[in-house]
Amino acid sequence: MILPQLTASRELIDLSGIWDFRLGSTELELDKLTAPLADAVPMAVPGSYNDQYEGKEWRDHYGYVYYQRSFELTPELALGQKRLLLRFGSATHNCVVYLNGQEIARHKGGFLPFEVRLNGVAQVGVNTLAVAVDNRIDFSTLPVGNEQGTAMFGAELPDFPSVTNTKLTPRNYPNFDFFNYAGIHRPVKLYTTPEAYIADIVVTTEQKEGKAFVHYQVTGAYDPVKGSSAPAVDCAVTLLDAQGHQVGAAQGVIGTIELASYTPWELGAGYLYRLQVRYGTDVYTQTVGIREVKVEGTKLLLNGKPVYLKGFGKHEDSPWRGKGLDESLNVKDLSLMRWINANSLRTSHYPYAEEMLDLCDRLGVAVIDETPAVGLNFPNLKDDWYQDHCRTAEHHREVITELIARDKNHPSVIMWSLANEPDTAVRAQSALDYFKPLYDLAHDLDPQNRPVTVVVCNNRYVDDLVAKMCDVICFNRYYGWYIFGGDLDAAAQALRYELEYWRAVNKPVILTEYGADAVPGLHQSTAGMFSEEYQVEYYETMNALLDEYPYVVGEHPWAFADFNTIQGLYRVDGNKKGLFTRERRPKMAAHYFKQRWGQIPSYYCKQ
Repeated sequence: MILPQLTASRELIDLSGIWDFRLGSTELELDKLTAPLADAVPMAVPGSYNDQYEGKEWRDHYGYVYYQRSFELTPELALGQKRLLLRFGSATHNCVVYLNGQEIARHKGGFLPFEVRLNGVAQVGVNTLAVAVDNRIDFSTLPVGNEQGTAMFGAELPDFPSVTNTKLTPRNYPNFDFFNYAGIHRPVKLYTTPEAYIADIVVTTEQKEGKAFVHYQVTGAYDPVKGSSAPAVDCAVTLLDAQGHQVGAAQGVIGTIELASYTPWELGAGYLYRLQVRYGTDVYTQTVGIREVKVEGTKLLLNGKPVYLKGFGKHEDSPWRGKGLDESLNVKDLSLMRWINANSLRTSHYPYAEEMLDLCDRLGVAVIDETPAVGLNFPNLKDDWYQDHCRTAEHHREVITELIARDKNHPSVIMWSLANEPDTAVRAQSALDYFKPLYDLAHDLDPQNRPVTVVVCNNRYVDDLVAKMCDVICFNRYYGWYIFGGDLDAAAQALRYELEYWRAVNKPVILTEYGADAVPGLHQSTAGMFSEEYQVEYYETMNALLDEYPYVVGEHPWAFADFNTIQGLYRVDGNKKGLFTRERRPKMAAHYFKQRWGQIPSYYCKQ
């Protein structure tokens, strides 16, 4: 699926803005999709609905909500000779879409796009678009919700009468540590294509003997609007450099453009070419970064050079907007990453908006692109969860397929992450049986054959079979916080012991999460937990160890910025592990990492 563009052959209309909105119940109410919403309130799209109004009924809503808006179409758009499509960047988590009282689409999964053709349903003049969005999470969704209905992370309620006889209000209990923001989070767009149109473009690049080769494959399709016969269609492509100069051309839907001289896509220097494709009367432009990613022994190589990933796990999270797309915030976040001398990020723990990846392409920021498979761990279940309780496998395949189809051409994407912190050790063989087909699927689907990983976090890591299967070992570890909290001597010993274990696996290792909460402004002369001083001492201790191990090729402190979470004893006004506050003000640790990372080049191999 290619991102809609405004071109000489395609119209593009953005339906973002203020929609009518109403909270619903756990039952799908068709009258709210087929008739005007009664007692509707204004709601910004894109944006999470949870924080745009005050009250627990908004923040903690459970079940469906309803969006409506009207738009007008000209006869040329509604009845013309072009395909007319409606595209959602995302709707979290499941949704049903109606147009003019008729169901036109359903989609499962809250972080990837879907679209539907409107010809024959759309009409000249006023059209009414209605969307039902369901925020409920359970064992069948990604991310996973706790079906025990008890608390975050599967914690059990005390077993005594005053508790067991209490009736709980239905609500989501996420098995993940970020707020379950929901709604229409990314733009909703109308666009057109000719009947004979470009359905997909696949680009791969190759560098050898001082030359670059841009391989392309165009998938064309014919979808008649008025029953006309298929025309003869030719395909031509032109490659332009960043200044708009033509540097190559080819004919046909499959081909290669050879460049005798070229500028590669590098960390910190996201040089982009543009591949202009003409298929019949349809035209589309695909950006291209010439770069190669591969694993060689314990090194992660970009364009044949060993890289050291300095960056973050982060969240799409900000006040009022929640997970709603905010392009000014994306620019700000990446500018802060450049300020702190970072070069990479992980889309923890779900695919980010395409607009963010476009920025990473332009700025030369490397991305570990992660599926929404977070929460695949249930320590309180006595039987084999993967065998008997996990209902995510089919949906997991769907999101991997949709993710790679969407992001395959982004040069910034250097690795796929299939999941974050699943149980891969307690039920080791069952977990391997679950993840090995997904690992193979990712490699089969990706035309660039990027490295594939699963981000693990298991105390019994010696039993983990999934991590050893992956191309790069990515693990999260919180010695000095959740384990040996406040005792950095013990934390250092434990991390050294674990790093010695991973040495034998003979693969590149990235510490994808490590950190300590720091309440902004809490200072202590003798550093203790939750102070900004302890956060700095924690990182100084951990990083000194990382520097000793040549096969450690990256460090991603958790997290870029403070973010909102479910209420609980572990969290005071959200997760405070950010190097920046939720408002993007730097803590002491941000200044520490700015200095540290300024001394570590992006292309770096420890001796």
